[in-house]
Amino acid sequence: MLSEPVKNELKRIVGEKNASFAKEDLLCYSYDATNTLYPPEAVVFPGGPEEISLIVKMANSERFPVIPRGAGTGFTGGSLPVEGGVVISTERMKRVIEIDAENLTALVEPGVVTWEFQQEVERLGLFYPPDPSSLKFSTIGGNIAECAGGPRAVKYGVTRDYVLGLEAVLPTGGIIQTGVRTAKGVVGYDLTRLLVGSEGTLGIITRARLRLLPLPEETKTLLAVFNDLKDAAATVSQIIRSRIIPSTLELMDSTSIRCVEEYAMVGLPNAEAILLIETDGPRESALRDAQAVREICIGNNAFRADIASGKKEVKDIWQARRAISAALFRAKPNKINEDVVVPRSRITELILGLQEIARRRGLLIASFGHAGDGNIHANIMYDRKDPAEAMNAEEAVAEVFDLALRLDGTISGEHGIGVTKAPYLGMELSPQAVELMKGIKKTFDPNGILNPGKIFPGRKGRRTVEEETYAGVF
Repeated sequence: MLSEPVKNELKRIVGEKNASFAKEDLLCYSYDATNTLYPPEAVVFPGGPEEISLIVKMANSERFPVIPRGAGTGFTGGSLPVEGGVVISTERMKRVIEIDAENLTALVEPGVVTWEFQQEVERLGLFYPPDPSSLKFSTIGGNIAECAGGPRAVKYGVTRDYVLGLEAVLPTGGIIQTGVRTAKGVVGYDLTRLLVGSEGTLGIITRARLRLLPLPEETKTLLAVFNDLKDAAATVSQIIRSRIIPSTLELMDSTSIRCVEEYAMVGLPNAEAILLIETDGPRESALRDAQAVREICIGNNAFRADIASGKKEVKDIWQARRAISAALFRAKPNKINEDVVVPRSRITELILGLQEIARRRGLLIASFGHAGDGNIHANIMYDRKDPAEAMNAEEAVAEVFDLALRLDGTISGEHGIGVTKAPYLGMELSPQAVELMKGIKKTFDPNGILNPGKIFPGRKGRRTVEEETYAGVF
């Protein structure tokens, strides 16, 4: 428990109105998209790196955990205070400090919402490609901590590809600057790349220098509809083999389609699979690629392949895609969302393998996601009130991961490891690799105060929001 002197010092550092110990506030920072609940002992809202540094130094002295948090939209529990302590929210640190249009870079604070940043640079004819499904809520700092991807990753890559440099508070309280603001730079170890995707375990990001691109002149959106999921999966591979790289290439299976249509009512057809495809670039090139992709879809038995004719149609299509995660709860009240990745040439094998796991276990597994880069979100649907079904669903997770690894893939494409995937870390990484990573963590964080309980096995048991009453938690 935090002592009264520690609480008073926290209030002194950030200002009394920017520190809270009230139960109702702590509850708001106790959970994320995993729907698990771990209450902190305090939440603070610092205004800059100096305040964070003082808090972290005190945490080392008093031995309490500190947990950095953006918007809490993560799917693996990366921002959960699993060992209590102090949540450091970056909500107040939300300035776009600079947009350098001449050098195609921007300097931002970690609390900037991804969507808002994208809109700001696009008004200047610039483009920031990373677009996680949570982009209208998630923050740049959280995206960097998890190395977020999104639909456009198939062509443009993920968050790490757009981070030139960082300012970060180390777990010992020191403040460092990493990377460059130039197009090249190879001085010493690449600490920027090490911090990106480290899930808030090696440092608390306080500023980021981001790479921008010129805004594409034109984007064409196409919806292809299939009566056979295998045909849709095979189409993905053929599009890539044709050497056309769409800016997005998304897949929705029948469960996803049905749930989204019931949820959003945007006019999706009754089908076994849908591919949502976009091409971009110069106007003529974007149209030419879209037409070529359409022919490939028709050749692979799509019974519809339509290029969207207006902004409303495009908006409706993307509304449907981004609504999938929430809409799936119409099928079952609970889900386990895993984001495995395989080589694009093996996407058909992955889809068929997921169907086989679902059939054999009598479960519903909804598959959707970034098929263009082999990243499929396998959503294992179940009812927690049925203990046998809940256990069956948990056991299926290991089978999903095993399938991905047998197909030369990985158990996490953009969600990170956090707490939910930590027990499976050894399925992919050797003991030597895990020990090396633990050594890096120890070097950065000798007292283990920064975001403990993440990535490495050994976390506490999961608790759910539904299973805990407000009174019981506190």
